[in-house]
Amino acid sequence: MSGSGAPSFSEARAEGLRVIVVASSWHDVVMGGLVDSAVRTLEAMGADYEVIRVPGAFELPVVAKLAAASADAVVALGVVIRGGTPHFEYVCQAATDGLSRVAIDTGVPVGFGLLTCDNDEQAIARAGFPDSSEDKGREAVEAAVATALTLRAMTPKGSVGFSS
Repeated sequence: MSGSGAPSFSEARAEGLRVIVVASSWHDVVMGGLVDSAVRTLEAMGADYEVIRVPGAFELPVVAKLAAASADAVVALGVVIRGGTPHFEYVCQAATDGLSRVAIDTGVPVGFGLLTCDNDEQAIARAGFPDSSEDKGREAVEAAVATALTLRAMTPKGSVGFSS
């Protein structure tokens, strides 16, 4: 299991943090699990949050960038299932590169909850359902919140993000 040895930040408190979840709309069942798990985690942490839906994984970075302008952290959730064409690689690479760029360019952490799976069964196993082996919605929230808290502790009061 790829989640083996992962740190847990479930005790992190997010009061005073604004977190925007940007979630794709493809694969209703899997996305339902990811979004529900992310929302449960944010509520348990006490975060102020909003969920914004986009058509697919390719659209995550552009909306995440705009979301970063008004958030302490962004959580990007999506799923891409491998098909018989190179489309899978193009979408996965573009979304991954774009989300990395959003975090680096804005200084706002982006929790990476993009599932890139060979089939539906792998995606369901990672979607945070009661019988799933992993919970990538929760993990993406925990990573984004923990990083936002680290940045907040490191940033002098009144200073936000990175200067260009």
